[in-house]
Amino acid sequence: MFPESDKGWGYEDCKATADWLLAQTDVRPTIAIVCGSGMGGLADMLKDQVAFNYKDIPNFPQSTVHGHAGRLVFGTLKGRPCVCMQGRFHLYEGYPIQKITLPIRIFKLIGVETVMLTNAAGGLNQDFKVGDIMIIRDHLNMPGFAGNNPLIGLNDERFGVRFPCMSDAYDRDLQQMAMDVGQELGYGDFLKEGVYCVLGGPSFETIAETRMLHKLGADAVGMSTVPEVIIARHCGMRVFALSLITNQAVMDYDSEEKANHEDVLQAGKQRAEQLERLVSTMVTKIEHNNNYA
Repeated sequence: MFPESDKGWGYEDCKATADWLLAQTDVRPTIAIVCGSGMGGLADMLKDQVAFNYKDIPNFPQSTVHGHAGRLVFGTLKGRPCVCMQGRFHLYEGYPIQKITLPIRIFKLIGVETVMLTNAAGGLNQDFKVGDIMIIRDHLNMPGFAGNNPLIGLNDERFGVRFPCMSDAYDRDLQQMAMDVGQELGYGDFLKEGVYCVLGGPSFETIAETRMLHKLGADAVGMSTVPEVIIARHCGMRVFALSLITNQAVMDYDSEEKANHEDVLQAGKQRAEQLERLVSTMVTKIEHNNNYA
């Protein structure tokens, strides 16, 4: 948890990987999109694709989770140069937290300015339904409370400052844009906003844990995203994040409901098209609308 060195994820490692990628493609992305469980279809929307399997990219970890394709895809989305992660990395896969966030630093070094993250999450807010899309406005970082933060260890000023501010982690202009776009697309009934809580996983939460998180102010709970957000903000990139509510967290001891990964993937499929349309429409507005640029 507390590395003695930055072996494998330091500035020079990230730079070497960034240079390798830039040598393989002419695409120079300004937006990076990280696809959550069952949401890899976003990458399929890219035109003029240049794709790399994670196992072929120097220094890159490999995705081990069903529903995560394990590819980095460069291309254009509505004319805007983008890079898409089809599958991300999680603490529960056994990687050091610095390794699972390494792609975000590589994105910074290839010229990305805005990071858009999606995830599958369990709903804690009693007003949420399966299939709702939650715009993340803030987070609770439970592994961070326990001392597992991706910025632990020596700080490299070439990436960012020692103590980065997180009170503005999620870009408010992009949140407003998402609400506006959602209304235009007719998504008002299932577009929400709220606080995301990250846990280490891979076990789903106990009833006592979901009750506690709900009382602490979390609207949704999952096993990703927050470490990536911290690194993106440390590097000075803008961040926007969405949770697809794929199951309702169990809070009642009399309930027969049980959380499982197959339900998560199924819910992702059902709402994937709308989520992809929301994100792709936002990408065009980040390019063309100076109010959001």
